[in-house]
Amino acid sequence: MGQKLKIAGWISVGALAGALTTVSLQTVARGNMAPLPLEELQQLAAVFGMVKSDYVEPVDEKKLISEAISGMVASLDPHSQYFDKKSFKEFSEGTSGKFVGVGIEISQEDGLVKIVSPIEGSPADRAGLKPNDLITKIDDTAVKGLSLNEAVKRMRGEPKTKVLLTIWRKSENRTFPVTIVREEIKTQSVKSKIVEPGYGWIRVSQFQERTVDDFARKIEEMYKQEPQLKGLVLDLRNDPGGLLDAAVALSAAFLPENVTVVTTNGQLEESKFTYKATPQFWRRNSSNDPITRMTAATGGALKKVPLVVLVNEGSASASEIVAGALQDYKRATLMGSQTFGKGSVQTVRQLGPDTALKITTARYYTPNGRAIQAKGIVPEVMLDETENGNVFSALRTREADLEKHLSNGKEAEEKKDPAREKAREEAIKKLEEESKKPAAERRLPEFGSDKDFQLIQALNQLKGLPVKASTTLAERKVEKKED
Repeated sequence: MGQKLKIAGWISVGALAGALTTVSLQTVARGNMAPLPLEELQQLAAVFGMVKSDYVEPVDEKKLISEAISGMVASLDPHSQYFDKKSFKEFSEGTSGKFVGVGIEISQEDGLVKIVSPIEGSPADRAGLKPNDLITKIDDTAVKGLSLNEAVKRMRGEPKTKVLLTIWRKSENRTFPVTIVREEIKTQSVKSKIVEPGYGWIRVSQFQERTVDDFARKIEEMYKQEPQLKGLVLDLRNDPGGLLDAAVALSAAFLPENVTVVTTNGQLEESKFTYKATPQFWRRNSSNDPITRMTAATGGALKKVPLVVLVNEGSASASEIVAGALQDYKRATLMGSQTFGKGSVQTVRQLGPDTALKITTARYYTPNGRAIQAKGIVPEVMLDETENGNVFSALRTREADLEKHLSNGKEAEEKKDPAREKAREEAIKKLEEESKKPAAERRLPEFGSDKDFQLIQALNQLKGLPVKASTTLAERKVEKKED
């Protein structure tokens, strides 16, 4: 496995376009290519020729071909994508946790760019952009009609340059401009603190190249500060995913050695694989494994400390791998709401020195064989976002809501739930009421703060105190698809 990872490059997982996705980086070198449909290719060539010769003005041939490839790949599912030179560079930068831009994770809605969440501490976050904000214009260009890839290109740029975003905030029924200065985004993927004597909180906001090192260091610091830790909260809320080996490493930090963490299965033989809680499945430097070092430094305390994992609709892919593994082995109590449900694996294959194809090649499964795709992980204890109920959860998009999403492959698909539609209507009304309040009061409390309702409930769970579980949240219903 160690050698395989060196050859393959790296593997990662994530939620949406604009966030990271599950990928293994490989170079195309296949001798078993399927026969090409000649008649359809002749039609494609004919259309290309007509556009080139008959269109009202000259066209860029390379751009035409690039857009044709992009359209073909985008028609497959929400996560497959063609990378040109610039977008491939940006994608690679994203996995390292460093890139130049405004600092938002995005998806698409009604042809507009939807903000899934601003990256903590980024220019977008400081400018006050919020989840569910819609970007209608980037500088002078209308977003409607742009692909997500094109929108990302326009928001990226050189450090210290400005970009003007026009925002439509549905919750306040208003449109307003925001000028943001681009900068190198260095996302801090791990935060931690002792929230009160004997109890710690550690948050992973993305799974990046340095996440495992940061996680191990934060745990060591925590145990130096509080050697007799009575309980720990692992916060994976709004974590869109990231590197698969980081997810395996974090799972292994809490689990017995060599147990199965996640399995993948697809059409290709190389897509059928089992990842275990052993350093060879995540170690990049043979002489230094941060998880082994951290386990030794803490006397293996992390494998025994009572554990609660917080998840929500924004917890996707890599974070679902961790949550699913810890739940299957009954190592932790999961609290929050049903997760995003991205259980597909994308493989990034380089087409040339600076272009690549990200294509869905497999589904992944928890140690007990549960399929996550379009279903997600259901926590043992459902929690509202605040003491007064949910503000945004009913409005959040999940994998099953995305057009052309991959089917689960094992279990039934979610059906349209009238109760959920009613909850969405009520949530919109609630947001309208929230919009009338001062800005400082409208924003949900920061994760990890003393006003974080879900964190308070997690601590109550660890202490054996009463927990205020949700009386309205429930697992999204499913139904069998007709053949």
